Parts: sequence; structure tokens; C-alpha cells
Amino acid sequence: MSEREPIWPPLVAMLAIGGLYAALPASLLAGAPRWLLPAVVVALLVPMVILHYIGNHALHQTLGYVLNSIVTAALIFSLALLLFEVTQHEVSPPQLLRSAALLWISNILIFASWYWRLDGGGPHERARTLGHTDGAFLFPQMTMPAEAKAAAGEEAWEPNFVDYLFLAFNTSTAFSPTDVPVLSRWAKSIMMVQALISLLVIALLAGRAVNIL
Repeated sequence: MSEREPIWPPLVAMLAIGGLYAALPASLLAGAPRWLLPAVVVALLVPMVILHYIGNHALHQTLGYVLNSIVTAALIFSLALLLFEVTQHEVSPPQLLRSAALLWISNILIFASWYWRLDGGGPHERARTLGHTDGAFLFPQMTMPAEAKAAAGEEAWEPNFVDYLFLAFNTSTAFSPTDVPVLSRWAKSIMMVQALISLLVIALLAGRAVNIL
């Protein structure tokens, strides 16, 4: 069994998502208190950290799915409200720029969390074996010959949150996984959703910029 991956990067990502949501304009919160989503994030992260350290990985993973689903729903709902405001010409250029930037960054963090939690059965399952040879994504290290891996000191390599964050960033900027081919259908489906959200946000900015010019 390989060394367990540090849990703090995905926790920081979730806290950042809560902070980004709280920074959205009130019109994109649909009347919900600004502190509601950050409070939900913290309320779920605390037992998740405890469950991680006591070894109850099944319940930890379940709560992770719940938290990811909540923040994903909040992202899509706020994006829908922003789309409505744009069509009704109810949003100023500075507000559109700020809202779109916050939603775009949230999109990257949320889907990085999904990839990290789902690939290869999740972080705990990935840590049960030495090295990473099977998953929904074909990372470059997985294609290296054994001799090359040993020479590079990568024989025990496995992806961590930063790798999935890089994958999510590329999907939101290039609308493709670039150097990481996607192997499973579930991953392809999720990546299409992420790319669509990013495209909508960028299209909002481009369309508004054209109107201003």
C-alpha cells in the first residue's frame, strides 16, 4: 500500500469554493444568505476530516459525493441566474466580469474535486496499490516503460489533487484534457458538462464585450 495522499489540498479547494460563492452578487444567490453555502461546506468538511483520520473511508467518500453535488448544483443555479440577467440586460459590465470570473474559477475547483474523488475509486482506493496503472484518465506517467519509471523515480507514482486540478484547468481553458486522454464514459460525460459551463461563461463575457464595443 502506498503512502496516503495529503487531504488538505481538496479541503482548501472546497473552502475556496465556499468563499467564491459568498463573493457573488446577491442577485445570483436567489435570496439565500451569503453565508449558507460556506456554512454547509464547513459543516460537511469537519466530519469528513474526522472520518478520514479514523479510517471510515466509505462514509467519508459518501459525504464527499454529497458535498460535491451541493456545490455543483449551486454553481449551475448561479450560472442560470447570470444568464437570465444578461438576457434581460440587468447586469452591468463590472458585475458581469466579477461574476463570470468567480463562477469560472469555481467550475475548475469543483470538477477537479469530482475527478479526484471518482478516478480509480477515489483517493483511498488509489492508495491501496503501489503506483497507478488503471483509471478513467491516462496520465503520461502511466504510459512510461517500467525502466523509465525506475530511472525517474516514478515507479510508485499516482495522481494527487494537483494533477486533477491541472486536468480541470485545461478542460476549462482549452475545452479538452490536452495531455491526459479520457478513457471512461463517465469521465467523458462529466468533462463535457465542465467544458459547457466554461464555454457559457466565456461566451457571456465575449458577447457582452461585443455589445460594449
